[in-house]
Amino acid sequence: MTTDVLIVDDDELIRVGLRAIIDAQPDLRVVGEAADGAEVPPLVAKLRPRVVLMDVRMPAIDGIQATRRLLATSADPPRVLVVTTFANDEYVYEALRAGASGFLLKRARPAEVVEAIRVVAAGESLLFPAAIRQLVGAYAGPGGDRLASARLTEREGEVLRLMTTGLSNTEIAAELVVGVETVKTHVGNVLAKLGVRDRTQAVIAAYESGFVVPTG
Repeated sequence: MTTDVLIVDDDELIRVGLRAIIDAQPDLRVVGEAADGAEVPPLVAKLRPRVVLMDVRMPAIDGIQATRRLLATSADPPRVLVVTTFANDEYVYEALRAGASGFLLKRARPAEVVEAIRVVAAGESLLFPAAIRQLVGAYAGPGGDRLASARLTEREGEVLRLMTTGLSNTEIAAELVVGVETVKTHVGNVLAKLGVRDRTQAVIAAYESGFVVPTG
């Protein structure tokens, strides 16, 4: 199954480099490019990509605003993978809070670019959990009682704690000695109760609420 990718970056050189890396893979395909965040919603509606590589800093509509607009206007939005120069950047954190599923450094090696796209497209594990933990520790404000109001069961809470470490469903199943399908059900319940669309937003909610304390 081929994963379709849309590249959004105001730097043409970056777009050309990412296209070359992605199109060299048999399971990935670039279906379009954009130089500004304003172009994203109509292109997504037309091209239906599975993943959007979104530059976080653009001169007109940046990646944060573009991500918000995309999730607000698309009935079935793609996964957003933020592309950034600096990992410890408040722009990256705000993009993740806006709904991005992960981030990727512009200096990443080709193999890392490919793996990041595959991870985000699959949506089963958290991309760079340690880096996201550092971002939360640096920039997160109080998240209120979001976890309390979600009324997670004890097992759902265990699953969420393991999600914050970046474990996949298979790894969580091994840790809890249960079936993978059982874990998938718990993960789905956690996302639904928190009102989030993927693991990254669930993990951010866990940190911001104090349910899990970021360390390191």
